[in-house]
Amino acid sequence: MRASRLLSILTTLQAKGQVTAPELADACEVSVRTIYRDIDALAAAGIPVYAERGAEGGYRLLDGYRVRLNGLSPAETDALFMAGLPGPAAALGLDDAMSAAQTKLVAALPQSLRANAGRMQARFHLDAPGWFGEAEEPEHLRAIADALLTDRMIDIRYQTWRAEKRRRVAPLGLVLKGGSWYLAGGVERSVRTYRVARVLDCAVTDENFARPADFDLAAYWRAATERLEAEMHPNAATVRLSPLGVKLLEVWSQPYVRARTRLADETDAEGWRIATIPTGTTLWHAAGELLRFGPEAEVLAPPELRAKMAELAAAMTVHYRGA
Repeated sequence: MRASRLLSILTTLQAKGQVTAPELADACEVSVRTIYRDIDALAAAGIPVYAERGAEGGYRLLDGYRVRLNGLSPAETDALFMAGLPGPAAALGLDDAMSAAQTKLVAALPQSLRANAGRMQARFHLDAPGWFGEAEEPEHLRAIADALLTDRMIDIRYQTWRAEKRRRVAPLGLVLKGGSWYLAGGVERSVRTYRVARVLDCAVTDENFARPADFDLAAYWRAATERLEAEMHPNAATVRLSPLGVKLLEVWSQPYVRARTRLADETDAEGWRIATIPTGTTLWHAAGELLRFGPEAEVLAPPELRAKMAELAAAMTVHYRGA
């Protein structure tokens, strides 16, 4: 365990340049005191690691020192090749670079690991879009990716729900979700999300920007998606569900809705249960989500939503009565 931890400390220092003892402790899931002992052990073994004092200090490796890749385990090798799935790389124009990098990685691996290096690619395939959906191929994706990698501002013309807008954006990150690409872009001291397929024009400028040191793309995306889902489901409905309706709730509900639905344990004489379900911003949105349950659900409240469901059901009865 300690040998693996020492190697992890070395590779972390090599990858990040300078790391504090608390950061290493968090990554290795040990105490800071243990990290101090590990650093002493590395120094005693001749590894050129040294400490920089001060508020922005930390541990560093002597410039030019490198750790060879012969410490990779089979599982770590598999994980590296699993990360190199071709679809997103091709969309970004990096498929040739990815192939070349994997070839170099194979050459750097110990002989014992080379035979199985490509097995993950032969056994796994990434199909990003959801069922019955298509992957987007945005016209300006590669230009945005180039600007992102070189920290250059972009001028975009963007189609919102209501109108076209022009923005000068600092590209901070790209996210692929459900087959669609999204740009996290800095605009006027805030970060906003843009669907790349809705970018009508994109011009990469010569203006560079300073990337915020504290920007965490994964954390931003989690917060942004949670905020969007909350905005899309600000209301709640009290619904009576049949046994089949309870099963359909698990199958059809979005993860956000499913996680926040309160389902009563008690059943009535017919085996139906009461649920409080998050719903959309408008009656049409809420009714559309609940109509999919058909006769397996009865809206009890709010009264305006129950009335909308009755109105829609009556209109459907008129359409199908003579069928």
